[in-house]
Amino acid sequence: QVQLVESGGGLVQAGGSLRLSCAASGRTFSMNAMAWFRQAPGKEREFVAGIKRSAGVTYYADSVKGRFTISKDNVQNMVYLQMNSLKPEDTAVYYCAADRRSNIATMIEEYDYWGQGTQVTVSS
Repeated sequence: QVQLVESGGGLVQAGGSLRLSCAASGRTFSMNAMAWFRQAPGKEREFVAGIKRSAGVTYYADSVKGRFTISKDNVQNMVYLQMNSLKPEDTAVYYCAADRRSNIATMIEEYDYWGQGTQVTVSS
């Protein structure tokens, strides 16, 4: 089993920045890809960014490309999401997810483990 715990959410004004953290524990060696998803009120959960643990290859949703950066620290078993130039439409609960497969998947059902989420609210 793998446990994921997110932190770093909060309230920020439009144009501001936040850094989310995801701490992984348990059988972390089984994880090959990590990702961030988000879910806004009344909307489906959507892929935001993903990263391969070994090679550090990244992939982003078009809506966040150029503004968000995903990174990792394999020694500390951490994954981060640096969010810059935040917009009100970025408001959502952000979830960390882990996948045993090696490719970065964008579909929810392809991920094996999930955190409890952290709220990000961007005011206009």
